[in-house]
Amino acid sequence: MFTHNFDPVLLDFGIIAVRWYSLSYIFGILIGWWYGKKIITRLFGIEKGKSKLNLFDDLITYLIVSLVVGGRLGYVFFYNFSYYLSNPLDIFKIWEGGMSFHGALIGIIVGTFLFSYLRKIKKLIFLDIIACVSPIGIFFGRIANFINGELVGKATTVPWAVVFPNVDQIPRHPSQLYEAFFEGLILFFLLNVFMSKQNYKIGKCSYMFLILYGVFRIISEFFREPDAHIGYFFGIFSTGMILSIIMVIAGLMMLNFLKKNEN
Repeated sequence: MFTHNFDPVLLDFGIIAVRWYSLSYIFGILIGWWYGKKIITRLFGIEKGKSKLNLFDDLITYLIVSLVVGGRLGYVFFYNFSYYLSNPLDIFKIWEGGMSFHGALIGIIVGTFLFSYLRKIKKLIFLDIIACVSPIGIFFGRIANFINGELVGKATTVPWAVVFPNVDQIPRHPSQLYEAFFEGLILFFLLNVFMSKQNYKIGKCSYMFLILYGVFRIISEFFREPDAHIGYFFGIFSTGMILSIIMVIAGLMMLNFLKKNEN
């Protein structure tokens, strides 16, 4: 058993503090940006890929804005709508925490569609690349969740249980690390295996991301405490589980749509 004693703040300069959670966003975006360009070069070559590399650079700005806005609004609407309805100005207090993965996902999809529409380019290849690099950011984000001692797991007696003193003295599943492993490392590996296939079909990584992340998240929700102010729906489903089921359905619908278009 391990007792959690990590400090969410890496460096504190008094006026400003450097937090692990902020660094997870920064490193996730920078490494994802770098790796996304590697994928483009591998798929299209140096010469043919130049225009797409420039477009991807321009797309990053849209993605950052979409990620933050979508993640925040997702948290507001999916997890604490009644509170923010009474305190609308608190929506802008992002530094106090409160981001939703599913909201960020919707924001990124909308941002990519908007960018593709304005530039009159095909959107699926960029969504595929984003899908392949997203697990990098997810991995760092879940590690930061663990360091912050948030989104804790359910009580357990397994040898690797963790006590989060800021929560209680009960040994719990380190569900954040489970998610970092499955939604980060394993998902990254699988999607990049798909992308490296010689007969790769555009759109595959997009729908496989929706399906695989959804499945991994549903499984992880069984080990994770639901939000205290929400609890379970029908005594079984957490909010994250419901949103992930919708993800899986959306991925299957996209798969079916692309299959029909092939025929």
